[in-house]
Amino acid sequence: MANPSQLGFQDASSPIMEELIEFHDHALMVALMICSLVLYLLTLMLKEKLSSTAVDAQEIELIWTILPAIVLILLALPSLQILYMMDELDEPDLTLKAIGHQWYWSYEYTDFKDLSFDSYMTPTTDLLPGHFRLLEVDHRVIIPMESPIRIIITADDVLHSWTVPTLGVKTDAIPGRLNQTSFITTRPGIFYGQCSEICGANHSFMPIVVESTPLGHFEAWSSLLTS
Repeated sequence: MANPSQLGFQDASSPIMEELIEFHDHALMVALMICSLVLYLLTLMLKEKLSSTAVDAQEIELIWTILPAIVLILLALPSLQILYMMDELDEPDLTLKAIGHQWYWSYEYTDFKDLSFDSYMTPTTDLLPGHFRLLEVDHRVIIPMESPIRIIITADDVLHSWTVPTLGVKTDAIPGRLNQTSFITTRPGIFYGQCSEICGANHSFMPIVVESTPLGHFEAWSSLLTS
């Protein structure tokens, strides 16, 4: 959960989000090096008198062609690696289907015979102590910790987007189309998200709450709902 004065990312709760944060820091360091070099050259030009350079023009052109290419490679290689990691999906332990509506989410656990529910935002008047306004729901998504989860996302009416920042998940929900993504939670906890696609008047009132629990707790919860 983000703090009011927080400037960075939320704490990562999945391997993909850890990789995204590391790539963000890597890209910032590359940008810092470029800005420092440009600032140094600008300062040098302001302080020194203009004079003809002894370096041949072809050498300069070679340098300012190779350096940007190296910078692009330094950014492209880790970025492509993360993209391939996000697309990998190897035998998930659980498949979850999320359906976006105006303005709530429906969830179906396809590995169970009859386990589905609608998830509405909890009104402010019904919030319990410790719950977050505009982020709490009446039915949370319960998933087992440290298990590969596949989530299939679609919409029933207009465009939505299923987004949980701490898991590094953001996938559009499009009517008539099934999008899928996967994630693994590395720790138990409650992770909050919201619809990230403007979907109408109550776009701000369809939160997402994912609760990661040990496998034993998940099995007890699913048995209780399906019995």
